[in-house]
Amino acid sequence: MDEENKPQNTGKAIAGTLMGIGLFLLELIKISLLAGVTIFLIRYYLFKPFYVKGQSMEPNFFEKEYLIIDEISYRLRAPERGEVIVFRYPENPKEYFLKRVIGLPGERVKISNNQVIIYNDQYPEGKKLEEDYIPPYVETLGDKITTLGSEQYFVLGDNRSNSLDSRRIGPIDKGYIVGRAWFRGWPVNRMQTFSAPELGL
Repeated sequence: MDEENKPQNTGKAIAGTLMGIGLFLLELIKISLLAGVTIFLIRYYLFKPFYVKGQSMEPNFFEKEYLIIDEISYRLRAPERGEVIVFRYPENPKEYFLKRVIGLPGERVKISNNQVIIYNDQYPEGKKLEEDYIPPYVETLGDKITTLGSEQYFVLGDNRSNSLDSRRIGPIDKGYIVGRAWFRGWPVNRMQTFSAPELGL
């Protein structure tokens, strides 16, 4: 009798093993799909990798540095003065620029004699920006006055002599802004998170 049951028991054991493997693979697929969806959502709706191109933000950001762009903050609040942002170039939305927010909606920005002056309700007579994040030898060239609309921002590169920014392309509408530079992951010796600097306003 025992000999007769052996093939049947063996078949049940194999079936049980195959079912266990099938359940394991099913769980593995479910976890992989969940991880993939999570990564997709984070990648496309929360954080975006960005490689610095060009020299317009030197000496604070160099070419080929790897940044993580926070895309969620500006869905909850407005960009702040001094923050470094990524935006789509209005004349070619497939191209992305990295610049610093200088003027906020409703303000007037004046560039003259190597100075950046902000006019707003708090400073109707104007207030000069104190930009400690750029070296003393960096000059803000140009002679320009720009009045910003209710959804517009004035942006400048930190390397003022080598930057295509609001001095030439005009104010940036909020709809073109992708997010703010949040973290530098590469090179390793320059890893850091970023926040808006004090500008004396």
